[in-house]
Amino acid sequence: MSQVQIMSVIGSAVPASLRELGLLACWYLMRDGEPISGPLTSLPAAQALSQRIGTGLLSA
Repeated sequence: MSQVQIMSVIGSAVPASLRELGLLACWYLMRDGEPISGPLTSLPAAQALSQRIGTGLLSA
């Protein structure tokens, strides 16, 4: 079974729409090297979504 991982990106790797809001970092959920979520604006949000996916409350 594959594991969900959290990947952070910073600087120019952050989508322009988030940089325009002043965000210099964002987080994605990854599975088998592929993103399974859009950019998340905080680590706690990424952790919460990861938990929900890991417990089967949400499929990705």
